[in-house]
Amino acid sequence: MAQLGLAFSGGGARGIAHLGVLAALDELQLPVAQLAGVSSGAIASVFYAAGFAPREILRLLLATNVFRLTRPAFSRYGLLHLDAVSQLIARKLGATVNFEDLSRPLTLVATDLMAGESVYFNTGPLLPPLLASSAVPIVYRPVEYQGRQLVDGGLLNNLPVEPLLGKDDLRVVGVHCNPINTEAHIPNFRRLVERTLHLAINANTASRKGLCDLLLEPPELRHFRPLSYKRGPELFEIGYRYTLNQAEALQALL
Repeated sequence: MAQLGLAFSGGGARGIAHLGVLAALDELQLPVAQLAGVSSGAIASVFYAAGFAPREILRLLLATNVFRLTRPAFSRYGLLHLDAVSQLIARKLGATVNFEDLSRPLTLVATDLMAGESVYFNTGPLLPPLLASSAVPIVYRPVEYQGRQLVDGGLLNNLPVEPLLGKDDLRVVGVHCNPINTEAHIPNFRRLVERTLHLAINANTASRKGLCDLLLEPPELRHFRPLSYKRGPELFEIGYRYTLNQAEALQALL
């Protein structure tokens, strides 16, 4: 019987919708065999692959003050440290957790700043690749790992379907949380920067969407900004309801 391989995009707070998608898939009792994730999609997929229920992950995020997790770095490479983020993840998953300890195969993608290429991780220590995959350039310092300077994988690949391709029994489902809002209002410089980054990153997902057997992209997410963490329950529900409405298409894949 065929099974599902899920590729989760990044998208800041919009990535909370991924948890709703996973909750719906669990409710529908659909077989999820393999995961791939980047940035906020990496965080969702890691906790899910570690055995946390989607609603439990949501409660963890809602109980976490995102802004207190960061402290100024003021270096040449970024404004914020990931130290506190690292400590939080280590407390929940264990400081020495490896990919091999997870309940499902998982691949995370980061960007090698110097080589200008995507780097995929699916073996060995989990924490450094997870932090690297989520290290938004300029905002966070690069993560030094395996001789590389690593930042957010979404910079070059914000829908990492590649690890899921070429497997006869795997149906690839892309979960993309960054639909373009064609009616967006851009009143200031900050919104202009957000919009520019959004468009630039979305450009690298277009061809990858075509490689999916099914694409899940809740259109309601276009109304949310990448820092709308306080609206987490709404984002979760959007992903959840949208996926339940796609139940027939999902079951047809199998």
